[in-house]
Order: sequence, then C-alpha cells, then structure tokens
Amino acid sequence: MKVLLIGANGQVGHEILCLAPELGVTIDPSDRGRLDLSVPGQAAALISANAYDGVLNAAAYTAVDAAEDDAEAAERVNAQAPGEIAAACKAKGIPLVHYSTDYVFDGTGMRPLVETDPTGPLGVYGCTKLAGEEAVRISGCDHVIIRLAWVFSAHGRNFVKTMLRLGAERGALSIVADQFGTPTPAADAAHAGLVALAAVKRNPTLVGTYHFAGAEGTSWAEFAGVIFHEAAMDVAVTPIGTEAYPTRAKRPAYSVLDSSKFAEAFGIPAANWRSGLKGVIGTC
Repeated sequence: MKVLLIGANGQVGHEILCLAPELGVTIDPSDRGRLDLSVPGQAAALISANAYDGVLNAAAYTAVDAAEDDAEAAERVNAQAPGEIAAACKAKGIPLVHYSTDYVFDGTGMRPLVETDPTGPLGVYGCTKLAGEEAVRISGCDHVIIRLAWVFSAHGRNFVKTMLRLGAERGALSIVADQFGTPTPAADAAHAGLVALAAVKRNPTLVGTYHFAGAEGTSWAEFAGVIFHEAAMDVAVTPIGTEAYPTRAKRPAYSVLDSSKFAEAFGIPAANWRSGLKGVIGTC
C-alpha cells in the first residue's frame, strides 16, 4: 500500500515514517518544503498526479496561542486544506485518515468524552480544527477522523520535552493542576492511523470520527510529576490554578477522551502513556 503522508516532520508524522515499513506500508512523505498547505490547490494537485492507495494527514497549524492573532493562517491550514485534501481523495476513490484534537471540546464535562458529545471549541485553533473535521465529512470521501490529545514524543515540541528541559534548569516548577486530559504517545497515534487507514480501505463502513488517546486521565501537574519520576529528576512540582498561568488562548479544563469506540472498531486499545513515556525519556 502506497500512502501519501502530509506532515511528515511533525510528531505523529515522524513516528509514521518509522513504523510504516513494519506494517508493509510505503510512505511518500511530504513536509512544508514540498507541500505547503497554506497554498490553495497544492495538496489536491499532488494527490491527483499520483497513484496513492490512501492519504494520512498529520499536518496542522498547532500554535494554539499564536492562532488567536493569526486566524487566517490557522483557518487555511486547519480547515480549508483538509477539505481540499478530502475532495481530492473522493475524486481518486481513496481513503483519508485525518488527525484532529481534543480542543474541539469546551472542557466543561466531568466524564470521559465520547465522539457524540457536543463540541464547543474555546479558541481559534479548536474552531479551525473542528471546521476541518466538518470539511472532511462533507467531502463524502471514505475517511477516519482521529481526535488526539496531549501528544508527546522524543521529536519536536511537546510538554514532556519542555518539562525535561525546565527540570534540568530549575529545582522547582509551578504547573497547572486544574486542566485534565489524556496524554498520547505519538508512536501509538501513528500506529492507530496506519491501522485505521488499511481497515477503512478494506471496509468503508468504518468511516467516521473516533477518539484515540491515553487510557488514563491526568492533570498537567500530575503528568509533570510522573515525567520527573521516570527521568529520576529531583524537581518539586507546585500545583497551581489556570488563573495563575494565563495564556493567549483558553484551554479546555477537561478533555479526557474515551477511546473505546476506536478499540472496538480497529482492535487497538487506548494508549498506555506511562509505558510510552518511559520509551520517550529513554531516547531524549
């Protein structure tokens, strides 16, 4: 199976490149240097000109705070481009796996979120990602939309790497303790996407929106504590409230994702983020 990977330099894209050969998938990777999603038509032209068996879109405008002041760019990459990619997949008759985010929710719930729960993004990033989901659905292509949360890896920028860097510089950190989510190793997200793409190609009835994230919810402060413990770093973590750490964009207070639908459809359980964390720390 030959697959176009959009966003090969991102956390999930990097892991897809590593994992694909083990699953017998040939990846044609594209990063911004080859395919700029801010330019209309580029993605559709690439898909139309090649004989792909499917497309994995792991690219996004992910600068959550910057998006508040750069809404046009976020809209282009997160909303318009996925619609064009999906339309091109529809025209070629090939499936698409499109990665989305927990930020499509408003964070007011108190139980793990399922796919049918109402959305209500709080900022530009979440709004544009939700619009991208809707564009993919409207296209009519065979698709699997995978909502991820709190993605981390040894590659790129993420909370784990930030904590390891700050922990090495300081003996104590104040970390937000009233935001809850499900950390997700990028390697697990990559595996989920590759398996879902092959499955929906064989069985189009699997088309739909799914959650795939860690099996255990936690707060940022608790997550930081586990990171320092696994890294054998003596760093004191002081829990603080969101109001003590203001950001340009508002984050959902509770975005713990329930991954049971994905597990039932594709046979892959929610990610064990504690195990994934050990592997990441071992390579950082």
